[in-house]
Amino acid sequence: MILASAPSSGETWPSWVLPVAAVLVSGLLLAGPALRRRHPVAWWLLLGFPAAAFRVVRTWRPLMAGCRLAVSRRPALTVVSGLIGNGAPPPQPRVPRRGLIRPTAGGFWLLVRLLPGQVPEDFVKAAPAMAEDWQVHAVRVTSWKPGVVRIAASVADPLAVPRIPKQRGPGHLLRVGVGTLETGAAWVVDLRRVPHWLIVGATRSGKSTLINALVAGLAPQSVALVGIDCKGGMELSLYEPRLSALATNREQAVKLLAALVDLTLDRMTVCRTARVRNIWGLPEKERPVPVVVIVDEIAELFLVASRNEKDEAQAAGTALIRLAQLGAALGVFLVVAGQRVGSDLGPGVTALRAQLGGRVCHRVADPGTAEMALGDLNPDALKAAQAITPEQAGTAVLASGDGWERARSLLITETEAEAIATEYAHLAPVLPELLEETR
Repeated sequence: MILASAPSSGETWPSWVLPVAAVLVSGLLLAGPALRRRHPVAWWLLLGFPAAAFRVVRTWRPLMAGCRLAVSRRPALTVVSGLIGNGAPPPQPRVPRRGLIRPTAGGFWLLVRLLPGQVPEDFVKAAPAMAEDWQVHAVRVTSWKPGVVRIAASVADPLAVPRIPKQRGPGHLLRVGVGTLETGAAWVVDLRRVPHWLIVGATRSGKSTLINALVAGLAPQSVALVGIDCKGGMELSLYEPRLSALATNREQAVKLLAALVDLTLDRMTVCRTARVRNIWGLPEKERPVPVVVIVDEIAELFLVASRNEKDEAQAAGTALIRLAQLGAALGVFLVVAGQRVGSDLGPGVTALRAQLGGRVCHRVADPGTAEMALGDLNPDALKAAQAITPEQAGTAVLASGDGWERARSLLITETEAEAIATEYAHLAPVLPELLEETR
């Protein structure tokens, strides 16, 4: 007689796990559209990311072969899609080894180890093919470390509607969230890390909006804001209640810049007496207030029509360069903006550009301005900036010594900027040595 053996636990678990899993998956699929609208991050982590990760795994080998990133195990042979030996099965190519696929709030990223002879530029060229195969908005390839690249994919365009977390209170000193990066992360301008910035952009490109966002973030902080707007103050006068000083023509600007240089030299003396290298080494009660100098339309400072104007332009340029060289350690920071910045404005502009480590390039009207802003940092950043269209107002390419990224600033209207400046007018430090120069 044959006795029926009792079913083991391994034989019984599918009877209830599979139906439950089917119900859960069906529920997620049915609720997917509503979940995606109301809670996009949750939808992505529960449904979108698993599907995208599956596509990456499934297409990895043929994608590498099709993009000529796979190499035959036989010496001196490169495997391309469809290569078959005479009477032999297709050779199995050696493909770059990929790491774990890790989710982000709006995409995913993974590390890939290069094969011998490969360089990061090979993967940069293949980025459009990756985005097409993986059905994502864009793929960005950057060098992670020697022999390894980082591939980051964005499912949707995070720059379509820039969002940054609401800031409670003044936040970190000299650190401001001004928009969204193409990765979906917040675009943060940290003047302690990158002290001086050059912002360029044509009319209606988003340059003024970025300055609005920057001033709105700095207004609640314990900093002095100084404006130089040689177009009669048409732009920066919006923030006048929060400014410690404002120059509205070149004569005033030259005097104000000279006063700022003197202020910087005074702080240098204080630091030398205290035997510290910068103002941050001073006790908090003795530390002078940081000063952020915003220069709008830099060309107005350098354009000349007479000998007298030439002397003023040279004096202004020399003062700006001195502030850029000395200011970071002594609490004086520069934000220089303009529609057009080129070497034709004089050698002072080129020398000043070299001191401005942070660059932001919106859509520009001439290639020379983009070249001046980004050409010395990264050729790829220059190409990305030149591809910005008039419909992409607010979109910019930002670059520094750490690399480059596409970003979009948060829309803050002139009315909102003016209201913020009025709200925090009481925080504007009084600097008598600067006020006297703008009267």
